[in-house]
Amino acid sequence: MLGIGLSGGFDPVHESQFGFTDYLLHDASVVLVEDGNVIAGIEQERLDRIKHSNKIWSHALRFCLEKAGYQLQDLDFIAIYVSETFLNQSLMYMYLNRHDLGDFCDARTMYQRLFQREFQVEIAREKFHFVHHHIAHATCSYYLSGYHASQNGDALILSIDGAGDNVSTMILEAKSGQINVLKDYPVAQSLGFYYTDVIKFLGYGMFDEYKVMGLAPYGDSNRFQEVFNSFYSLLPGGGYEIHQNNIYALYQFLTPRQRKTSFEQIHKDIAAALQQSLETIVFHILSHYQATTGQRRLCLSGGVAQNSSMNGKIASSGLFDQVFAPAFAGDSGCSYGAVMCASNELNPGLQVPTPGHTNWGSEIPDDEQIANQLQEWSELIYFELMDDRNQTVAQLIDKGAVIGWVQGCSEFGPRALGNRSILADPRLESHKQTINAMVKKRESYRPFAPSVLEHKANVYFEMPDHSKHFPYMSCVFNVRNEWQDRLAAITHVDGTARIQTVNRESNPVYWELITAFGDLTGVYMLLNTSFNNNAEPIVDSLTDAVVCYLTTGLDYLVAGNYLMTRKEQKVNSTSLGQLSVQLPVAAQLLSIDKYTNQDTRQKHYELQFNYDPSLTTGISSLCYQLLNQCDGDQSINTLVHQLGVQANEQDALYEELSVLWTKRMVIMKPCRAGVKQ
Repeated sequence: MLGIGLSGGFDPVHESQFGFTDYLLHDASVVLVEDGNVIAGIEQERLDRIKHSNKIWSHALRFCLEKAGYQLQDLDFIAIYVSETFLNQSLMYMYLNRHDLGDFCDARTMYQRLFQREFQVEIAREKFHFVHHHIAHATCSYYLSGYHASQNGDALILSIDGAGDNVSTMILEAKSGQINVLKDYPVAQSLGFYYTDVIKFLGYGMFDEYKVMGLAPYGDSNRFQEVFNSFYSLLPGGGYEIHQNNIYALYQFLTPRQRKTSFEQIHKDIAAALQQSLETIVFHILSHYQATTGQRRLCLSGGVAQNSSMNGKIASSGLFDQVFAPAFAGDSGCSYGAVMCASNELNPGLQVPTPGHTNWGSEIPDDEQIANQLQEWSELIYFELMDDRNQTVAQLIDKGAVIGWVQGCSEFGPRALGNRSILADPRLESHKQTINAMVKKRESYRPFAPSVLEHKANVYFEMPDHSKHFPYMSCVFNVRNEWQDRLAAITHVDGTARIQTVNRESNPVYWELITAFGDLTGVYMLLNTSFNNNAEPIVDSLTDAVVCYLTTGLDYLVAGNYLMTRKEQKVNSTSLGQLSVQLPVAAQLLSIDKYTNQDTRQKHYELQFNYDPSLTTGISSLCYQLLNQCDGDQSINTLVHQLGVQANEQDALYEELSVLWTKRMVIMKPCRAGVKQ
C-alpha cells in the first residue's frame, strides 16, 4: 500500500494569497511510504530555499514521486496532519473573513483543488485521510523510536508544541498495539506559546527558541525564579495553568531587547529562569503520568520536544528507562506521523519497520557528475579527486580546517546528521568563534554539537545507564570532567554537549570519517553543525553547497570524493561579474515613492519576500535597475555594460550584489554554455 503524508500550506512559492503567518502551516514536508517503509521524504524548505517554508508541498511531493519512480495515480491514500473537523472549521473562519478567496470549500474539496492546480490531476475525495495534529506528532516519535518493534511495545508519549487542532499538549499511551489519548491541554495552556512570549523580551521570536535554550546556561535562574513562579501554577493530576498576563511583569525589570544589540546579564538570567520553568512544568506532567501508567519508556514530540536540554535532563533523571525524541520533533515530522497513522488504520496488523536512518532526501550525484557540475564553477574554485578521502579530510580537520561535507542523501528534518554538515576539530576552542562569526554568521554564544562513535560515547559523556543510542542530536548530556578542556569546541559553558551517536549501520560513510579522525588523534568524534549560513535552510543540492562555500569562511568543501578550494580568498568583482543573477521566485522588487519627512518625497528601492515582509532590504537605484533587467542568463558584466554603469560606480554595485547573494536575496550561478557574455 502506497501513501504520502503532507504537512504545510496552500500558497505557491510565487504567491501569498492566503497570507498565513509563521504560526500556521509552517515546516511543509512530504514523506512517501510503501507498506510502512519510507522510500522518500523531504522538507519543502530544502527545495524552495525558504526557511520553515509554509508554502505548498508541491516541490517536495514531486521530488518524492520522482525519486521512487511513482505517479500521483499510484497513491492509495494521502494523509494530512490535521483533523478534518478542525480544518473545516478553520476554512469556514477564513472564508468568512476573506471574501476575495471565492466560494467556500470544505477540507476535501480544498485539497482536490490544490492537486488540480499544482498537478492537473483529479484526486478522489476518499483518498484523503486526516490525522489529528498531536496524534501525528505522537505517531512520528513512536515509530521512529523502534519501541513498537520490541517484545513489549508499550510507551508513554508526550506531544507538546504551540498549538494544533486547538490543543497545545497531549499525553498518550501506546499499549497493546494501540495509541490512546490520556489527556490534552487547551491552547490557553500552551507551553510553546509561553516560551515564545517570554523570549520576545530577549529580542527573539518564533523559531528562535533553540537560541534561548543555548543562552540559558550563561544565566542564573535564581534571580528571576520568584517572578517566573507567578507565570504558572502546578495543579493536581499533572495539570498546570499558564498565567499569560503575569508575563508582562518583566517590564518592571527591562524593556524588550532590540535585535542586533548585545546581550546583558539580565537577558541571560531570564533565559535561565524560562528554561527552568519549562522543565519544572514538563517534569510535573511526566511524573504524574509515569506513576499512573507505570510506563518506563517515553517518546517526546512536538516543537517543544526540540528543546534538547530538557530532553537530556529527562533521559538522565531515572524517571524512565528509555527516552526518545526524533530529530524532527516539530511540524515537518507530522508528515511521517500522519502517513504512518493512516497506514496502520488502512492496514491493521501492518508490521512497521523502524527506519535505520532518516537520510530520505536528495542524493549527491556520482563522482563523474560531480566533476561535470563543478566544472561550471571553475572560474571560482579548484577541485581535485582524492585518492583516500577519509585520510585526507581527517588530516585537514586535524590541522584546523573547517570543512563543508556533502555525501549521500540529505537528512529529513532540521538537523544535519553527517550528510549535509560543517565539520571541524572538537578540540580546538577557537572554532567556536571562527565558525559562528565567519561561517554561520550568528551569535557568538551558540554551542556546537559533537558526532561521536556510538561505542565510544560513554568515554567522553555521562550517558544514561539504560542507553547509549542517541542518533538524532536531540539530547544534551554532561561532558565528563576530564574531557571538558580537551573538547573545548563542543563543550558548552555549563559543561554539556548536544550529542549525536553514530554507528556503522546507520551511516557507514560518516562513521568511517570519524573513525579515521579518531585513529589519527585519539578522539573519536567531530564537531558537527548544519551546512548553511544564517539566511538559508540546510544545503540540499551540490549547487547549494558550492554557493554556501563561496559565501562563507569555510576552508574546504568535500562532495563525494572531490575536494574543493577557492581560487581567491574572497569572491571578487572580476569573478562575480562572470556569474548570472536572478531573483528568487518569492522575491518582489519594489520602487516606492514616499515621504521621508513631512516636506521631502523621494523614491526608495527595496527587495522584499512575499512570505515575510520583515525580510526587506533597501537597495541602490543601480542595483534596482540591474535586478529589474536580469533574466538569469546574461552575466552581471553584460548587464553592467548595458546599463552604462560608470567605472567609479562598479565596485560599490558588485559589493552590494555580493552582500545580497550572501543573504540569499538573489541567486547567482555560472552562465549557461552558449550564452553570449
